[in-house]
Amino acid sequence: MRLAERARTLSESATLRVTRKTAELRAAGREVISFGAGEPDFPSPPVAIEAARRALAEGFTRYTAAAGIPELRQALAARYGERWGAPWTADETLISVGAKAALFQLMMLLLEDGGELVLHMPAWVSFEAQARFAGGQVVSAETSVDDRYAIHADTLIAAMGPRTRAVLVNTPCNPTGGVMSAGQLERLATACAERRVVLIADETYERFVYDRAAASSAAALAARFPETVTVVGSFSKTYAMTGWRVGYVLGPRALITKLGALQSHVTSNPTSFAMRGALAALSGAEDDVRRMIEAFSLRRDLVVDRLAAMPGVRVKPPAGAFYVLPDISALFGRRIDGSVALAEYLLETAGVAVVPGIAFGSDHHIRLSFASAEAELETGLARMASALATLGP
Repeated sequence: MRLAERARTLSESATLRVTRKTAELRAAGREVISFGAGEPDFPSPPVAIEAARRALAEGFTRYTAAAGIPELRQALAARYGERWGAPWTADETLISVGAKAALFQLMMLLLEDGGELVLHMPAWVSFEAQARFAGGQVVSAETSVDDRYAIHADTLIAAMGPRTRAVLVNTPCNPTGGVMSAGQLERLATACAERRVVLIADETYERFVYDRAAASSAAALAARFPETVTVVGSFSKTYAMTGWRVGYVLGPRALITKLGALQSHVTSNPTSFAMRGALAALSGAEDDVRRMIEAFSLRRDLVVDRLAAMPGVRVKPPAGAFYVLPDISALFGRRIDGSVALAEYLLETAGVAVVPGIAFGSDHHIRLSFASAEAELETGLARMASALATLGP
């Protein structure tokens, strides 16, 4: 079999690989606590479930418009207009099969022949994989644990060059929890507009911001930079609807039109009744969202406190999202060398699954999700502490 050259370096998502391996070990009788998947343990909102059930009962199971049902597109455009003053309409809004599909389709439209995507690092595993598959190259702009992985415009602007086609910011960030302030977003959007570069803001975790910090969104800049700003979002995290696979994009009309055309060839439309559920969540699940974020804030503090007490672990509280990315390089020595080896050691020794930092572009780290119940977090972190205490330099 002769595969295309672009398939040569394609590999499974590291985060999904941890999920798969955890399931395999559990099926084999091992007790494993997973800090791998970024999946809220809360149920999907009852209003969403009821709306989807009603849509099924009514026979709403056929094809829809490729860009998604008009009422959900209109509701999202209205939400961003009310909250951020964005001028987008339903025609500048597309519903996708999860945010991941939206991002992949954007890469396919924007990158080719070595065109560059500027991306802050460490970064979510699929950004670089998608960009390279689309024929592009990734230029990195580093963030640092010393300032809680805050995303700065100057480092991204400095990484831009004549082949830059897009800059991608993920704020709040998976895996670091770093955020980009409104002022920094404005500075970056201005630079992108001057260079005719698309600014893609992946705001999948936009509601997960802690310490009473002010939320920010690139959507607030869309009126000033209508040909530059593109926002990607998802129902997966905010509404605990990961399996529903409903994401969305808002942005320049010409880009959204082409996204709709591409999506018509790739997935047709998102699932009809899932979109009905998403529409109900958007208007009726705010109390569910608020309770979940309050719980995640408490979990964050618990995880950071426990990790900070472990020998050789360097960590600071993430400003957003629901991950923590501790620096574990001080543990490297004769027995452990690199994040993959440490992740394997924790899985085999402690029955705790984490994601190696190398998957996000930094071998000095591991990623833990705190989207699990408090009792499970306590047990897993206690096991982890015991395992790490036995490591010598």
